[in-house]
Amino acid sequence: MDLFEYQARDLFAKHDVPVLAGEVIDTPEAAREVTERLGGRAVVKAQVKVGGRGKAGGVKLASDPADAVAKAEAILGMDIKGHTVHKVMLAQTADIVDEYYVSFLLDRTNRTFLAMASVEGGVDIEEVAATKPEALAKVAVDAVDGVTEAKAREIVEAAKFPAEIVDQVVAALQKLWDVFVKEDALLVEVNPLVKTGDGRIVALDGKVSLDANAEFRQPDHAALEDKAAADPLEAAAKAKNLNYVKLDGQVGIIGNGAGLVMSTLDVVAYAGEKHSGVKPANFLDIGGGASAEVMANGLEIILGDPDVRSVFVNVFGGITSCDAVANGIVQALELLKSKGEDVNKPLVVRLDGNNAELGRKILTDAAHPLVQQVDTMDGAADKAAELAAAK
Repeated sequence: MDLFEYQARDLFAKHDVPVLAGEVIDTPEAAREVTERLGGRAVVKAQVKVGGRGKAGGVKLASDPADAVAKAEAILGMDIKGHTVHKVMLAQTADIVDEYYVSFLLDRTNRTFLAMASVEGGVDIEEVAATKPEALAKVAVDAVDGVTEAKAREIVEAAKFPAEIVDQVVAALQKLWDVFVKEDALLVEVNPLVKTGDGRIVALDGKVSLDANAEFRQPDHAALEDKAAADPLEAAAKAKNLNYVKLDGQVGIIGNGAGLVMSTLDVVAYAGEKHSGVKPANFLDIGGGASAEVMANGLEIILGDPDVRSVFVNVFGGITSCDAVANGIVQALELLKSKGEDVNKPLVVRLDGNNAELGRKILTDAAHPLVQQVDTMDGAADKAAELAAAK
């Protein structure tokens, strides 16, 4: 889950990372009172989960409360790279002398954590990384040891921070590591980390991505979710404890196991190339249990997607046998019918593995008019794509 800047700022403050005062608003007139509280001047910043706000005109300096109202009015409703601005943050102004960059992230390739830092921070850090990679220090961080004072000093030395601010940056890095670990983050980034005219180090802008898999440890994170921007199908699937991701295709996908579902997406996309370019409509992993309720929940979500024209159920029986899956499909269709759901999209089912023959017999005996069975994964993908293209 990616956070807005104001949410990242609040998490920083919670863990004693040095930040400036700021408040978020969603109406222009509210900017007047907030700016007065901030000392009469403020930086008005669009709150969208995308970079390049400054270059797009989404960050403006307001010289007084009336100007803040005008600036907020200009930014609210603005479109920035396809994201509409519904909120702005008014932040205290700062006398910026230098801008730096620091971040912690999960390094999946090397199966560790990574610290990155540069004394050339600011809006063009991506250009710095691309054209002057030597200016961006990268230091591996051990998951057990974390960012001790010694590790923080190693990062600061690698990035060549000026001597007069080393101690402050070391302290800030340790506090940012606290944010990273204690909030179960996948990314904590500060750009820019600034040196002010009075010599202070302040996190002026932050980006934080939280690990959704750690929600059970972080009940407070539910309040950070941007429910207004959430896809309604994904929200409904989450409420049913389903691992679902909406995609932009026409073939609904149900599988058991993330690896199998990912492979299914690939074969459907390949098959779709010769059937009007149809593509997978979703990722849905029902896991090891394929009970009637789980299958019904999955089908209900997928059939509720107006983009879906056909459904491919791809199951490899293991701990859960194929006969249990087949019974789940039959009962799920009956359950949806009893609930008044209009089940009118064809289902292509491929069963393999434990008790596959019995599972196929159960579906054959049920003789549901919308269910077709195909023995192979490639063949089933081709049939599902063909049916989607024909509708």
